[in-house]
Amino acid sequence: MIMRPNVRKFVRTAHVIFTVGWLGAVAAFLALAIAGLTSPDAQLVRASYLGMDLIARFVIVPLSLIPLLLTGPILSLGTPWGLFRHYWIIVKLVINFLSTVILLIHLRPIRYMAQIAAAGMITSTARPVQIQLVAAAAAGLVALLVATGLAVYKPRGMTVYGWRKQYAEHTEERDIDSAI
Repeated sequence: MIMRPNVRKFVRTAHVIFTVGWLGAVAAFLALAIAGLTSPDAQLVRASYLGMDLIARFVIVPLSLIPLLLTGPILSLGTPWGLFRHYWIIVKLVINFLSTVILLIHLRPIRYMAQIAAAGMITSTARPVQIQLVAAAAAGLVALLVATGLAVYKPRGMTVYGWRKQYAEHTEERDIDSAI
C-alpha cells in the first residue's frame, strides 16, 4: 500500500517535526541535568530538576511515542521502504524503541529529583541519581543522533524479507508484462 504523494509528504513532515523536537528536547534536558549536577547555585539546581520533570513528562514522552507508534510505522508501511525490508529501518526502530523504554524507566528518578528539589532537600545522597540522569540523557542524545544519521544516509542493505519481497514484485511485474 503506497501513499499518495501529498499524504506521504504530510506524514514525513510530521515525522521529521516530532523526531527533531524529540532530539531538541533531549538536548535541553541534558543541559538542565548538567546544570543540576554541576551548579553551586541551589536555586538553579532546584529549578533544573523541576524543569526536567516537566520536559520529560509533557514534551519528551509524547515526542518519543508519536514517531515510534504513529508516523514511523505509517511512513514505513506506506512507502516502498517498508517496515522490515532494510536493515537501517530496523536499527532505527530498535534505537527509538529502546530510547523510549529507557526514558519511561527514568521517569521515576526524574520525578524523585523534582520532588526533593521542590522540598529544597537536595543533598549529596542524591549525587548518584544526578549522575545517572546526565549519563542517560547523554546516551539518549547520542542514540537519537545515530537514528537521525541512519534516516538521512539510509545505508544499503536489505533484509532477507526485503529481498524476497523485491523479487516477488519484479516477478509479478514480469508476469503482467508477459500477459499483455
